[in-house]
Amino acid sequence: MSATVHILNGDSTSYPLQKSGLKGDRIIWREMLCDGPLVQDVGSDAFWMQRYEFFENEFDITKLDYYDKTIKELVTIEDLSNYQEVVLWFEYDLFCQVNLLALCSYLLKYYRKDISYYLVCVGREKGKEGWLTLADYQPEAYKSLYENKMKLSRNDLLYAKKCWDLYVNGDTKVLKDFDFNKNFKFRYLDTAMKQHLKEAKDEKGLDEIAYKILRIIDNERFNKRGLIRELLQWQRKETVYGFGDLQYQSRLNSLKDYYDIEKEVLHLNEKGRKVLV
Repeated sequence: MSATVHILNGDSTSYPLQKSGLKGDRIIWREMLCDGPLVQDVGSDAFWMQRYEFFENEFDITKLDYYDKTIKELVTIEDLSNYQEVVLWFEYDLFCQVNLLALCSYLLKYYRKDISYYLVCVGREKGKEGWLTLADYQPEAYKSLYENKMKLSRNDLLYAKKCWDLYVNGDTKVLKDFDFNKNFKFRYLDTAMKQHLKEAKDEKGLDEIAYKILRIIDNERFNKRGLIRELLQWQRKETVYGFGDLQYQSRLNSLKDYYDIEKEVLHLNEKGRKVLV
């Protein structure tokens, strides 16, 4: 058992972290809590049941698969008594920031004074352009990221839990009015929440992503795979959603009444053309 445990937001960080030479065990946070129904009490039976059903209904992922890949990994967070430090590795985007808030809320339930909690969160770096993900760093740079980690106090975890509760409640006005810049350790949270507010549906029942999908279909000749690839490029350049293929596939499917498919190419139908007027 190592004195350190690294909690990673997804599998992609595991390999470079291992190659970096940093010591410690690894726990993978395999969830995407910026999508689907939520319960405030992270890790409760109600929380897992909601997520079970969402993944099964939306992505055809069985409860057994979800248990093996997600729950089995995350329940180990409930007892970290064998570790001296817990290091969270996250990124700037909405996907990561919501998972980070949930994780902090989860850690708070089992908080121990004899454990030190730290956060590594990448996004902006002096002298470099654009947003940076952990994948943009070579394994040898992970030691520097680790050395510059920020310590999280119990008050920091309490702040994160408050933000998590606000997010789960989903009151748009409250989210708009709340100052997500209150805690500098969560420096990307305000930007992520502003992005989340663009997911609010308008009077036509559509949000920013829906309009983007329909405009791409209107202007280009893409099959589904090509459209999703275009969305992934768009989000990296112009947004901080940080979504994956599955999420954009789900959003595309939710708009099926607005387009037709001919020889695998998507075309707006009359309903789709009208909604863009």
